[in-house]
Amino acid sequence: MTATTPSTLTDLKQRVESREARVGIVGMGYVGLPLALLFSGERFHVTGFDIAPDKVAALNAGNSYIVRILPAMIQQAQRSGFRATADYSEIAQMDAVIICVPTPLNEYHEPDLSFVTGTVEAIAPHLHDGQLIVLESTTYPGTTDELVVPLLEKGNPLGLKVARTLEQSGIHVAFSPEREDPGNETVSRHDIPKVVGGCGPAAAELAATLYGTIFRRVVRVSSPAVAEMTKLLENIYRCVNIAMVNELKQLCMRMGIDIHEVIDAARTKPFGFQAFYPGPGLGGHCIPIDPFYLSWKAKQFDFRTRFIELAGEVNTNMPYFVIEQVASALNQHSKSIKGSNVLVLGLAYKRDIDDLRESPSLTIIELLRAKGATVAYNDPYFPKVGQGRHYALNMTSTPLENLARFDAVVIVTDHTSYDYPAIVAQAQLVIDTRNATKGIVSPKIVRC
Repeated sequence: MTATTPSTLTDLKQRVESREARVGIVGMGYVGLPLALLFSGERFHVTGFDIAPDKVAALNAGNSYIVRILPAMIQQAQRSGFRATADYSEIAQMDAVIICVPTPLNEYHEPDLSFVTGTVEAIAPHLHDGQLIVLESTTYPGTTDELVVPLLEKGNPLGLKVARTLEQSGIHVAFSPEREDPGNETVSRHDIPKVVGGCGPAAAELAATLYGTIFRRVVRVSSPAVAEMTKLLENIYRCVNIAMVNELKQLCMRMGIDIHEVIDAARTKPFGFQAFYPGPGLGGHCIPIDPFYLSWKAKQFDFRTRFIELAGEVNTNMPYFVIEQVASALNQHSKSIKGSNVLVLGLAYKRDIDDLRESPSLTIIELLRAKGATVAYNDPYFPKVGQGRHYALNMTSTPLENLARFDAVVIVTDHTSYDYPAIVAQAQLVIDTRNATKGIVSPKIVRC
């Protein structure tokens, strides 16, 4: 196929508005695949790029590997022209390319941008004049201008530069942070405002036009760095407030006060308060990671983000707090962790999703094992769990049968499919880290 290259800003805007523009999305994961379906739903011809052959094969067969995305949704998108590929030379046929790849932390809790740099280096040789490139991956302020732009300019054989003015030709680059919230069924994706920051007015205009076809509101900011910082602020705000209630939970436990009753009372205030809830630790790709991205970047400016680092420390320590509570609860039953049989209920980082990223359950299982416990797990979304970037479990989900054989059941993820009264009735001891057993009165329950 021959690439269609818009020669002017107006040409590409018209192609977007008429749904003739070809959209390429790199990374068919929890962010990229839902985004591809949104564009397909608006009749765009979408190509999904991924380096994982199994994902490409599944999508082209009309199948899904994400629970909340049904095969029928993939098949509907295929009727609008959606297909997946691992061939990055097809980037040359795209009018717009959106990058949705992971940005994890390395073993030293520093930003790992290898997925971003690898992707940019892979697409750069196939760029053409007038193309729009958007990074959605969460990262530190400055990534788009300081890392992505130089790699794009260096890697393309045509010598294309990033267009910084309306008169300048070249490629157009922008940053637009993803705002996915897996499991949220109360807010339509179309209703989530889309923040966009472009490397120049043309990129901002093109990105706003493109996203305006699938989101009801687009919020334009002055630069990619502002958009990058916006994403970090959103998630650090949540991280700090969750750390506060996690700390208050520990204090309330010593004082004999139910922190959840306190929060429920406080949230009746119609102004100045937003409810956050404690738990066994943070999970997901953003909240546990974003504070470290900003702290790392801040050091380049001789600035220490002490408040943010403290919040990260509190949240990171929560799985260790859970282990202390498990040990204490077992002691009350004249048992120790070493040699005990423990069932961990729930692996996903939050209820009713199939996402393991940074899940506190993984840490809790490893800590229990390290202390000599025999550990099993149950999660309806994960029949098996093998190895990941930071874990090597190699376990199979245990059926919820004969729970009395376990010395303790630890509720880490409060899936709504669990029958909590039945679990409490069968178990010897229940350690509840999510307040999932609220309303159930039993001496077997330890809430922490």
